[in-house]
Amino acid sequence: MAAVETDRDAPSALCSEFLNFSAKDTAAKWLQVSNLPKEVYQHLACYVPKIYCLGPNLNPQNEDLLAPLLLQSPLEWYLCGEEPSVGLAKLEQNNQPSQLCGHVFKVGEPTYSCRECAADPTCVLCMQCFLGSVHKEHRYRMTTSGGGGFCDCGDTEAWKKGPYCQKHEPNISDSSQKDPLANLSDEMIARTYNVFSIILKYAVDMLTWEKEDELPEGLEPPARGDTYYCMLFNDEVHTYEQVIYTLQKAVNCTQKEAVSFATTVDRDGRKSVRFGDFQFCEQAKSVIVRNTSRQTKPLRVQVMHSSVVAHQCFALKALTWLGQIIRYSDALRRILCQVGLQRGPEGENSSLVDTLMLCDSKMWKGARNVYHQLFMSSLLMDTKYKKLFAIQFAKARMLITEENLMTTIIRTFMDHLRHRDLHGHFQFERYTAQQAFKFRRVQSLIGDLKYVLISRPTEWTDQLREKYLEGFSAFLELLKCMQGMDPVVRQVGQHIEMEPEWEAAFTLQMKLTHIISMMQEWCSSDERVLIEAYKKCLSALTHCHSGFTDGEQPITLSMCGHSVDTIRYCVSQEKVSIHLPLSRLLAGLHALLSKTEVAYRFPELLPLSELSPPMLIEHPLRCLVLCAQVHAGMWRRNGFSLVNQIYYYHNVKCRVEMFDKDLSMLQAGASMMDPNHFLMIMLSRFELYHIFSSADCRKRYNRENANKDVVQQNNTLIEEMLHLVIMIVGERYTAGVGQVECFDEIRREIVHQLCIRPMAHSELVKALPENENKETGMERVIDSVALFKKPGVTGKGLYKLRPESAKMFNLYFHHYSRADQSKAEEAQRKIKRQNGEDSVLPPPVLPRFCPLFASLVNILQCDVLLGILGAVLQWAMEPSGGHWSESMLQRVLHLIGMGLVEEQQHLLSSAEDNDTNFNFTLKISRPGEAPANTPSILALLETLQNAPHLEVHKDMIRWILKTVANIKTTRECTASAPPSDSSGHSQEETVRDKDKAERKRKAEMARLRREKIMAQMSEMQRHFINENKELFQQSLEELDPSTSSTLEHSPSSCDSTLFCVGPRRWRAGGSDRRQVVTCILCQEEQEIRIDGKAMVLAAFVQRSTVMSKNRKRPPHNPDKYDPLFMHPDLSFGTHTGSCGHIMHSHCWQRYFEAVQAKEQRRQQRLRVHTSYDVENGEFLCPLCECLSNTVIPLLPLTKTSCSSEQPDLSQWLNITSLQMKALLSAHRKAKAADADGVDDMDGVNDCPPPDGFKLDYTPKNPYSSTIKEMLTTFGTATYKVGLKVHPNEQDPRVPIMCWGSCAYTIQSIERLLVDEEKPLFGSLPCRQDDCLSSLTRFGSACWTVSSHATVQNHFIRLLAALVPDPRVENTPCILDIDMFHLLVSLVLSHPAVFSLDSSGLSADTAQLHFLHLVTVAHIVQILLSSVPEEVQMEQESGGAEREEEEKVCMFYNTLRTHLGSGLREVDSGWHLWCCVKAGILPYLRAAALFFHYLNGAPAPPELHTLGVGEWEALCGYLCLPSNLLQLFYNNRELMEPLLHGWCSHPGVLQGLQSSVALIRFPRESNHLIELPGDYSALINQASSFTCPKSGGDKSRAPTLCLVCGAMLCSQSYCCQSELEGVDVGACTAHTFACGAGVGIFLRVRESQVLFLAGKTKGCFYAPPYLDDYGETDQGLRRGNPLHLCQERYRKIQKLWRQHSITEEIGHAQEANQTLVGIDWQHL
Repeated sequence: MAAVETDRDAPSALCSEFLNFSAKDTAAKWLQVSNLPKEVYQHLACYVPKIYCLGPNLNPQNEDLLAPLLLQSPLEWYLCGEEPSVGLAKLEQNNQPSQLCGHVFKVGEPTYSCRECAADPTCVLCMQCFLGSVHKEHRYRMTTSGGGGFCDCGDTEAWKKGPYCQKHEPNISDSSQKDPLANLSDEMIARTYNVFSIILKYAVDMLTWEKEDELPEGLEPPARGDTYYCMLFNDEVHTYEQVIYTLQKAVNCTQKEAVSFATTVDRDGRKSVRFGDFQFCEQAKSVIVRNTSRQTKPLRVQVMHSSVVAHQCFALKALTWLGQIIRYSDALRRILCQVGLQRGPEGENSSLVDTLMLCDSKMWKGARNVYHQLFMSSLLMDTKYKKLFAIQFAKARMLITEENLMTTIIRTFMDHLRHRDLHGHFQFERYTAQQAFKFRRVQSLIGDLKYVLISRPTEWTDQLREKYLEGFSAFLELLKCMQGMDPVVRQVGQHIEMEPEWEAAFTLQMKLTHIISMMQEWCSSDERVLIEAYKKCLSALTHCHSGFTDGEQPITLSMCGHSVDTIRYCVSQEKVSIHLPLSRLLAGLHALLSKTEVAYRFPELLPLSELSPPMLIEHPLRCLVLCAQVHAGMWRRNGFSLVNQIYYYHNVKCRVEMFDKDLSMLQAGASMMDPNHFLMIMLSRFELYHIFSSADCRKRYNRENANKDVVQQNNTLIEEMLHLVIMIVGERYTAGVGQVECFDEIRREIVHQLCIRPMAHSELVKALPENENKETGMERVIDSVALFKKPGVTGKGLYKLRPESAKMFNLYFHHYSRADQSKAEEAQRKIKRQNGEDSVLPPPVLPRFCPLFASLVNILQCDVLLGILGAVLQWAMEPSGGHWSESMLQRVLHLIGMGLVEEQQHLLSSAEDNDTNFNFTLKISRPGEAPANTPSILALLETLQNAPHLEVHKDMIRWILKTVANIKTTRECTASAPPSDSSGHSQEETVRDKDKAERKRKAEMARLRREKIMAQMSEMQRHFINENKELFQQSLEELDPSTSSTLEHSPSSCDSTLFCVGPRRWRAGGSDRRQVVTCILCQEEQEIRIDGKAMVLAAFVQRSTVMSKNRKRPPHNPDKYDPLFMHPDLSFGTHTGSCGHIMHSHCWQRYFEAVQAKEQRRQQRLRVHTSYDVENGEFLCPLCECLSNTVIPLLPLTKTSCSSEQPDLSQWLNITSLQMKALLSAHRKAKAADADGVDDMDGVNDCPPPDGFKLDYTPKNPYSSTIKEMLTTFGTATYKVGLKVHPNEQDPRVPIMCWGSCAYTIQSIERLLVDEEKPLFGSLPCRQDDCLSSLTRFGSACWTVSSHATVQNHFIRLLAALVPDPRVENTPCILDIDMFHLLVSLVLSHPAVFSLDSSGLSADTAQLHFLHLVTVAHIVQILLSSVPEEVQMEQESGGAEREEEEKVCMFYNTLRTHLGSGLREVDSGWHLWCCVKAGILPYLRAAALFFHYLNGAPAPPELHTLGVGEWEALCGYLCLPSNLLQLFYNNRELMEPLLHGWCSHPGVLQGLQSSVALIRFPRESNHLIELPGDYSALINQASSFTCPKSGGDKSRAPTLCLVCGAMLCSQSYCCQSELEGVDVGACTAHTFACGAGVGIFLRVRESQVLFLAGKTKGCFYAPPYLDDYGETDQGLRRGNPLHLCQERYRKIQKLWRQHSITEEIGHAQEANQTLVGIDWQHL
């Protein structure tokens, strides 16, 4: 007993201790003591373990309440020396606000960077600053933060311009240099210093503490219990699944608990999984270690004493507290910075900040986050300390003293890559996973290097030059290790066995690409640096080449009277490497010498004379030959690794520093050599020298009858070699090589991309190289060469080339792949033909070379090249026997064209400087020397012009000859006349005019020919129609049934209006009723007959909430729910849709059985979902693959006759109520008989049936057995899906569900037509038309396969809702019934009662009377629920509707007499009549559709168009008076009691007085939610959304429901819930609550629309947000600003309103198999 007492005491003792605690007194005591740290530590040692970590679950409420009171409050009192709230407020008042924003980003928050003004892509603004900044009008990028960074607003180093937003704009008066500490008293500074140093040291000690069972000195708790935590830590190795599985075994918890543990460990970095004594925790630890150490290193687990964990918890709290306190004042912030960076007792790198940084990797995630945030709000917000911190930060990472940062980074990087081969090259061959992981980590160093280089210096100092060149030398060391790494040797004989590792080297290359480019930019900004760098690079390269001629024999090549000494080297036999960064860096620097003109101004400082051009070109040339040989198929046996390397070598990510630079290097080398020597070395490396050097090379096809493959390979090599010559002479768009600016280069890239086809912005960006800031520079030039065409509802916006830019087109553009080249050629020829021009594609006019490269043009007129060209032309004289190729000849002609264009340019410019040493025409007109006497190139071309086998090249040859003639005349004129070159021009002009005239003539002839053919064709058509006249007549009539039928069977002469209901309704004649259809499976025709074979439509039934006005209604219990009356809020409906394809029922059954069998086989093989679920009866329509889950039988129109005399409403009601009485008593009799089995019938009063009403009559079912079977099939399917139950054809609710589906589908289509502003009739696609007609006719027949008594019973209950009947219990009140559903159910259930009646009453009369009764009831419903408060201004109705207004007023007042105070007084009749008209219109329209399909009456023309006259036409068509109140007043004595009955139902008064709003008519169509115009508003909204389950945690994948606007935490374990026995994610669970299983979501972080249906189906859909270029950005990868496109959003809304989401998912999953494998239910 006593024990219990003390137990109960303990907490209260603690409470009293807490209550008596005074923070003020404690602080006062601290002011007196000499050793403050010891005192504070004692306080913490006493109180922290009493507040934190008292049990298995941390108790945040208690902690958050007590920690501020007992621990933080004394510190604040001590700090301020007064009431903290007062003291801190004073500080805040005196504080100058910081100009730095420093807002720390949450996960997923939007960040903005300006492409024009940011110093680099990491400079970002938060949304508030961005909206108030100038960058809003610039080209900005929008991304979502990964969390943890901070806003750079106010940091002048981060922005080239506009560093401040309006909020952080500095005050001009503010002398920001003054010391923030000036405002504080010395005592305050001292006290602050004391508190901050104690608390920061305490926090650092605790967070970096490594002992599990003891505490730092001074913190040992007074009393120590045996309580421990088993703490699990996060690592990068184990998966979620492994952790969950292990935890379930170790601490035997449920799967749910284990998931929540794992989620917390992943989020915070650690979590206690067990609490208890040491033994208990140790045991859990051993199980975890044992279970996870099999494959990898085990999970990290520690058993920690509860007091250690308590102090660590408070340490985090303390850091957060420090962060909050320093916000009050910059002075406090400055003091904290001083405390943090103050050197500790151990000397170097021992300050508290250093300690934290050096222990960073040992801490858990939660602790790291907290201290990073503190750093950001303190050190980085204080401009003075920011720089000091940066130095410490660099030291902590590199431990460097005053050494060069660049050098250090590079050396650290190289230390980590220790694998080298004999020559010191990097080696990545035996690359383990562990090394690869390490390599990824080391790559971040390269990122640091990038930040060092990102802002180029504007002013160079000597010290900077020295440090930079030192760094440059270190960088060259790195490149030396890469020069020649991963060499390859050609495999001959057998295929390579193991693919070599190539990716690491390329990863390194890609990472360094920007660094190399930035190094060159730095060099170009200072002449001295450039010269030094060039020398260093050259000597490094020479050093690499020093072993250059080992074992390679020197040989002499001679050709065309020239000879050169070189070495023998076969790329196809020796080692060759694709990695040559040194050569390429030198090539870049060489071009810069020319660009900056250093080469011409300081030639004496440059070692240009010592250069050995053959050495420079050797390796790049080998590399290009390797590519050529790979193209020629000589390296096939080297496998894919080589193919991939060649691909990346040319790829846009690498080519700037690989392929392009190799080309530059060849240009640099060739410009310093004799062109003949250069070409001979080139032929030798291409291994083609032997072909062209022999004396009779022009007779190739006699000599080389060697192996077919070799000939083929050599042909490709010759093509590649010619292409290389074209590129060396023609690629002048690099600044420094040609006289161009950098944006000329980009412009040319864009032109050549657009020559292939019009492209979207994103495609263009992908095709252009990015700089280190991810910019391509495209925006500056795109508009000058292209026009933008906006997108439609689908597709993207496209850029189309401006016609005038096409003249830049070069067929042999160096960045075209083979495929690109052929596409571009085709596209350009096509455009030229369309414009009626000659389809020749001549070489474009090129810019001039810079002087350093000027000698390159001589390659075109050198003897070796002319020899090669002549040889190929000679071969082309004979049709190719595989000895030359078309593209070889095309390249030769292109080169000749280049020579001519070059010469023309020289002539034009030589008019000024008379330097005409370029005479290409002369060279090509010279025949060869004796003895061979080969014909000249020109002569060969003249001959080839007429060769029949060269049809393709004729236009190019003609163009060449014409150009030669032009040049000759130009030369003659300039030679004879003084240097005025007008004559040359006029010569060209006359040729041009002749050309034009010729073209015009051709075009005219073509036009005449076309017209003649068209005339002939139309004549033939006319002839054919005349011959087959009657055939056409027939088909025209069939096409338009409405016209033909109205002519034949106009109802009767007296009454030409069309009625669709009632005794006088339009009746179908025999020919109208005949309907013949074709089965899509067996192609047989079949007439639809009652007793024939059943024909069915593929259909899809689904639950729907599209029209729901109440999404909060809880789903009903399927077993008990009675769906007879639909509530007007339409919260759940059943919708039926169809693709309109018709089959025989037996064909369909065969097909479906085959699908089932296939599915069973498939399931045994592969366990994946398909896009349809066979177990649920789903299948794809065999023709259009539309998702279906049942079939609707097609039925003919029913035959009815009608006698002329029909009873009016009151007589009919009397007869019907008698029939009902009789039926009811008969049913009760039967029930009683079943119950007792005794003939004890006295209690039941007998009602004799009226005349001709036979209760015991069972009508014969008129339908054939297959139709009956199909009626059951569809009925059961609707019942099963609509109620989510197992199929049961006997259930009395089957017919109700069928009628409900019919009504709901018609209502949804009527809404759809209104929303799309289409007329009621004639605008539906035929699939919906067929679906509605078969659905309605099915509805009227489904009673035949149900129990008749059941349907009659339904009818009795339905009628009782209109005609109150005391014997029928719990009928709903008139406000709780959807009237259209009631009408449909009455009409469709009536036949079951009517079949007993043989008195000559007609069913049509009953239909009409139902319509009248329900319409009156609906008017009452509208007047009770939908008369709005505010009365609009009355518009004078010119007497036309006077009568209606009076009647409606009277009627409303009648209602008020029945209901008294329930209804407000309304005087305006006009107002009431407007309400009634508007409110009842949807119902009338739906009724018109229903009776139209039920009875087949054609609609009047007024309803086929939009516009006035709809009301009258509708009322006429439905046989209603246009003043609907006449229905009441014409049968007043009958209607009054009914009205009284409706109003006296207790539900009506309750409904009017309840706080829940009534449903108003007309019901507004539902819309998807309003989305903001700017996407970042959504991202912002999502970033502040926290996961509802894991307290206050940011959601990783916030997802917005577009139907109701709820934000959900998708795709995460924390928000999974159980639904029908399956674990589902938040979105799937939400679809069942909000959309009856169908959902439309926007995944905010992905900018992606998600469609879900059921648990296994889903697809992604293009979002409605587009950037300025008309493109979506799924995944937000490009970061362009996105804006809402209303058309696309409307398209999604239309899909939803049409109930086509499931169908859309089905089509998407069929088209894309990867979607099937996704676990949609987890989203």
